[in-house]
Amino acid sequence: MPWLQIKIDTTPAHAEVLEELLLAADANAVTLEDGADQPLFEPIRGTTPLWQQTRITGLFDAEQDSKAMIEALQSGWASVFPDQPFPASRLEILEDKDWEREWMENFHPIQVGNRLWVCPSWKEAPDPEATNLVLDPGLAFGTGTHPTTFMCLEWLDQHDVSGQTVIDYGCGSGILGVAALLLGAEKAYGVDNDPQALVATRENTDRNSLPADSFDVYYPGKIDDIQADLMLANILAGPLIDLAPTLAALVKDQGNLVLSGILSHQADEVIAAYQPWFDFEPVHQKEEWVCLSATKVQS
Repeated sequence: MPWLQIKIDTTPAHAEVLEELLLAADANAVTLEDGADQPLFEPIRGTTPLWQQTRITGLFDAEQDSKAMIEALQSGWASVFPDQPFPASRLEILEDKDWEREWMENFHPIQVGNRLWVCPSWKEAPDPEATNLVLDPGLAFGTGTHPTTFMCLEWLDQHDVSGQTVIDYGCGSGILGVAALLLGAEKAYGVDNDPQALVATRENTDRNSLPADSFDVYYPGKIDDIQADLMLANILAGPLIDLAPTLAALVKDQGNLVLSGILSHQADEVIAAYQPWFDFEPVHQKEEWVCLSATKVQS
């Protein structure tokens, strides 16, 4: 079934009013996106910033009376902003698609370093002799395509983790913990506050023919008193800073720490939070993101 959508270009000051007007006009969904290539990465905690040029899209059933809908939007706008014209907008017909299949067809195997491939579960591995991580992310974050995940996988590809105990903190799809196990780690622990992430991690462990008890998953604060050889945490700078004492306590002396989800201008602040416990290697950067690696000093 096709859909009717209206796109409205506006500013942050008017976005909330337009969102309420679209919902009052029976929009099935309202989305806000960047209207002028002004990316917003990690916001300041406690804020919800919008782009200076914000595009709001309202999605309606195709049977919607478009003329009546636009008149209702303009009338509602005039009641709030009587001296301002209704913002520039356009109506479009959106053809229905199988969006899941569309996404699946565009997710291809990814080579990471010399040993590792990340392969969608519905595609054949390009190199059967490589270490092939078979992945179905489902509703959880982590496919290997984002620079932050890719850099963590690169670190794993370049280091010997044989026999190690690994914690994947903020495990998402479980991609980092599963990769560590496939590369020789003995035991992995995943931590995430999203139930879908814990489900996806269990499923991807099974999908890679790993023993179920090789990768245990926990909610934050519920993980056992573990001393890991390697801590992997691909989250965001703010939570990583807050978690510094917690993550440090879970790593044994001379153990390794790998942090990502960090923008380049945030690196110094994150390093400062962990320096009481860790000695850092040079920063690794890909696009605007960085990956930090360190060794825990003797306590």
